[in-house]
Amino acid sequence: MPRYGRIGAGLAALALLTGLGAAPAAAAPSTSLASSVLTYGSVGGSAVTAGDVVKASLASGTSATFYSSTTGTTGVRCAASTFSATVLTNPAAPGTATESLTAQSFTSCTSNVFGTTGVQSVTVNNLPYATSVTSAGVVTISGSIQSTVVLNTLLGPTTCVYRTASLTGSAVNSTNSITFTNQVLTKSSGPSTCFTTAYFSARYSPVLDTSKTGSPAVYVN
Repeated sequence: MPRYGRIGAGLAALALLTGLGAAPAAAAPSTSLASSVLTYGSVGGSAVTAGDVVKASLASGTSATFYSSTTGTTGVRCAASTFSATVLTNPAAPGTATESLTAQSFTSCTSNVFGTTGVQSVTVNNLPYATSVTSAGVVTISGSIQSTVVLNTLLGPTTCVYRTASLTGSAVNSTNSITFTNQVLTKSSGPSTCFTTAYFSARYSPVLDTSKTGSPAVYVN
């Protein structure tokens, strides 16, 4: 599934799912007419090149979660998640850069949903997804976003499919991160074990330009 701290899914992901609420304007990255929207190494640094691949994993000590409510803790928690996106355009700031989210994974997942005994897999489907990053730090992932969650139960595996048209996150230069908070995915198929709405949250940091020597951090301008 791309405030890009060190440029965030996804989904997705997502993962699902990289790609999920925009941050207050006061916290937006500073803009510079002399730089591109995405730079590496520092704010106002060298422009990220079209074709470069940016990647990130979950921030240290955090998890990606798919909960049944915005305030509860029932659902699926994944201790590991990564995303990879290819930069398509990177205009002068202020503006909007575009990317293609080509990969997002979720692993080391557990479930505390009643009736389940574990998580067999969490898969982000229908990649790639269109992704945009504005100078204000708003990250948007759009497309036929779908995540398939296979839960283990005493009666065997149960498959839950969740979909949405878009996910919105925020990029923050000070923490080199992209954060998705309570992004809504709606169940399209699956038994009653699969809750109707999945709220996706995750923080990816640092976001790196892996096409450059040393994989420097990416910033939003």
